[in-house]
Amino acid sequence: MMRLLTLLLLTTGAHAAEPTIEELLVATDDAQRGESSSAVMSMQVKTDRYERSMKMEALSKGTDNSLIKILEPAKDAGISTLKVGDNLWNYLPKVDRTMKVPAGMMGGSWMGSHFSNDDLVKESRLSEDYTASFESKPDAEHPDADYVIALVPKPDAPVVWGKVVVQITRDRVPVSIRYFDEKGELVRTMSYADVRDIAGRKVPMQMTLVPADKPGEFTKMTFDELKFDVPIHDKTFTLQALKGN
Repeated sequence: MMRLLTLLLLTTGAHAAEPTIEELLVATDDAQRGESSSAVMSMQVKTDRYERSMKMEALSKGTDNSLIKILEPAKDAGISTLKVGDNLWNYLPKVDRTMKVPAGMMGGSWMGSHFSNDDLVKESRLSEDYTASFESKPDAEHPDADYVIALVPKPDAPVVWGKVVVQITRDRVPVSIRYFDEKGELVRTMSYADVRDIAGRKVPMQMTLVPADKPGEFTKMTFDELKFDVPIHDKTFTLQALKGN
């Protein structure tokens, strides 16, 4: 889920050499990671029981530290989530309480969305934790086609998916990631859209997560503001600072 905080994707030239499968996977991994970033994001959640919208501020540094603070709606303003390594805390300003998310609740929904608490913590890498092969790629007949890569987890890899399928463009911008369970059943799909050039990088400014077993439901994340390589003090990612951020 730190995949929600930063989107770092270097462009490639139109006549660049064909990327290797590892280069494509690294690009997909690092499309959502960076040295540091600050963002303002809007989240829209639609389920069969409710719809809700939120605006939040997000700060990240490396892969271990991130802070998300709810800005709107007013009733939720100030609620914050801090990630440090594999640990996750929520701060509730109305009761002035900081709570660590226990292991038994990591699979629970984050802020009522289709993302789980576990999504915020797990930092597995497609390029390291899976064995990959091309399902399809551009050729002479279809030179503008996307790359489609199938991945199965390596033995003992710390992942929950039985299979992952990545679709990525020739210039290394992710189009979608499909996640399957161990039985080969599709569980959810992450789609990327609204690609823009930010500081010389092609960045998908919108991500939509759709659960396969809940037709019509989705969680959509849109970056309203996004900055890379911003100075962020380490003290930002401490319990002492959590209440004040």
